[in-house]
Amino acid sequence: MLFAKLNDLSIGGKGAYGIAASAVERKADLPTYLRITDIFDDGTLNLSELKSVDAPNSDKYILKPNDIVFARTGGSTGRNYFYDGSDGVFVYAGFLIKFSIDPEKVNPKYVKYYCRSKQYNDWVQSFNTGSTRGNINAQTFGNMEIPLPERKQQDYLVSILEPIDEKIKNNKQVNDNLADLLQTIYQERFVNDILAVNQGVLSDICSYSRDKVAVSELNIRTYFSTENMLSGKAGSTEATSLPTTSQTIACHKGDTLISNIRPYFKKIVYCEDKCGCSTDVLCFTPSQPRYSAYLFSTLYADKFFAFMVAGSKGTKMPRGDKQQIMTYPVVLPSEEELAGFNTIASPLLEQIYSNRAENKRLSILRDTLLPKLMSGEIDVSAVQL
Repeated sequence: MLFAKLNDLSIGGKGAYGIAASAVERKADLPTYLRITDIFDDGTLNLSELKSVDAPNSDKYILKPNDIVFARTGGSTGRNYFYDGSDGVFVYAGFLIKFSIDPEKVNPKYVKYYCRSKQYNDWVQSFNTGSTRGNINAQTFGNMEIPLPERKQQDYLVSILEPIDEKIKNNKQVNDNLADLLQTIYQERFVNDILAVNQGVLSDICSYSRDKVAVSELNIRTYFSTENMLSGKAGSTEATSLPTTSQTIACHKGDTLISNIRPYFKKIVYCEDKCGCSTDVLCFTPSQPRYSAYLFSTLYADKFFAFMVAGSKGTKMPRGDKQQIMTYPVVLPSEEELAGFNTIASPLLEQIYSNRAENKRLSILRDTLLPKLMSGEIDVSAVQL
């Protein structure tokens, strides 16, 4: 198989660094600012935390379709995002390096998928020394060699994998809408009810899990730490490793997990099965199973995270105060109100879980097919494209 350097596949023959500017609150009349922290490890975006940029020369750094940007420093080195124009208008930040892929030389989306492959990740890892994550500059990225199968193979790879990614993206969008709907219903029924008589605090409806689970009973899909929980209420990814201790905190179906480090990142997960979490994660267990959806909706609210941040301790690495958190004021719904809410909330949570489970299966399928399609193990000689 032939190989080509990223520079040789790019318009202009080299990468370009982004703009050095500060982020500002997102505004409709300002361009959106794309930073390292806005890009997930799987190449998708955290759309809930986007900011804008207000700089006189920002128009020189606007992404165009077939551009790909790479994180060049820190713990996110090598993280990348392929821009196809569907996510809006972006100005890319200074810690990102942009390459404009030439469609005459390669299928640009083939480069996108190569940068999701094990080969690419191994290349990035080769710059690490011990616990230190190596920085990769524009020249080094430009000299990265990419295996280049025939164009027909490239096109076939994209035609197979792109619909899978589209389905995953659509499922995520549906889940975001369902979560917003659930929060709207919760707010209308309980938070906005200023005449509510039964007022209480969070400890009236839940407690912190004190159960333990053997680490040997967990896997990368059932273990949660602050590292694999996603900011902006975006759920979680698979853990990269399990703890070295023999036991950790046990969580159960219906519990809600919240990262207790830097609570302003708003990392929250609804437990859909038995699992475990690290000591840096708070596992809220409802006092009764019927409170599960109500508890999750209470903790999902921005108002709760603001309360948690206000009571957090520390400056560089603030943590929520467990005692203060349990004083968060809540409405104590009647049995009738709770039953009515669960009639709506439970099917929504079940659909969110179903969509996430489908996305996990699709991700496994995509990641299984990728190396086979790249290497030519799946023969396309007789395929009509």
